[in-house]
Amino acid sequence: MARRGETIELAVLGLLHEAPMHGYELRKRLNLMLGWSRVLSYGSLYPTLKKMLRAALITETAPSGTAPVSRRKRIVYEVTDSGREEFGRLMTEVGPAAWEDDNFDIRFAFFSRTDMEIRLRVLEGRRTRLQERLQRVQSELVRTQAEVDRYAEELQRHGVESVEREVRWLSDLIQAERNTATTQSPPPESASTATESPSTASRD
Repeated sequence: MARRGETIELAVLGLLHEAPMHGYELRKRLNLMLGWSRVLSYGSLYPTLKKMLRAALITETAPSGTAPVSRRKRIVYEVTDSGREEFGRLMTEVGPAAWEDDNFDIRFAFFSRTDMEIRLRVLEGRRTRLQERLQRVQSELVRTQAEVDRYAEELQRHGVESVEREVRWLSDLIQAERNTATTQSPPPESASTATESPSTASRD
């Protein structure tokens, strides 16, 4: 399972691919990507940035000029060539970490930078993981219906419906990817163009 710091690193590298950013802008963009349920604090972001600086994945620069006394200079972060290579490596990794809750959303946000085969494998892995979770939760719901009150039962039912919706969403995405692959594939070469016809050969 991917650790939270690794997920943040992937997101930072992906965002800095677009343009250099200062810490405030990075945090704002990261929170939009992570969603309201996983709000990122400066206490989580800056240690990750320091770690990435030590690894030479990013660089930092302070704007030139004199800032007002009451305002700190905003340090601007930029991805390095090593950071670009690391981002590419992380985005091509396919395994359980790619479809876990903490990592899948970030991977999905940068799907346009990955090959279709990788996208399909990640989507299918995520769907399989959720289907396994769904079977487990449904069986638990059946066992506990007689033991919990209606509010606890409704909460469990809400969880089941949420997973079912995501499974349907993933299935639609997978089908769309496969349809795109089919339409983009070149048509098979016809026999008339692949081989010389007998009549043409007889005229030579």
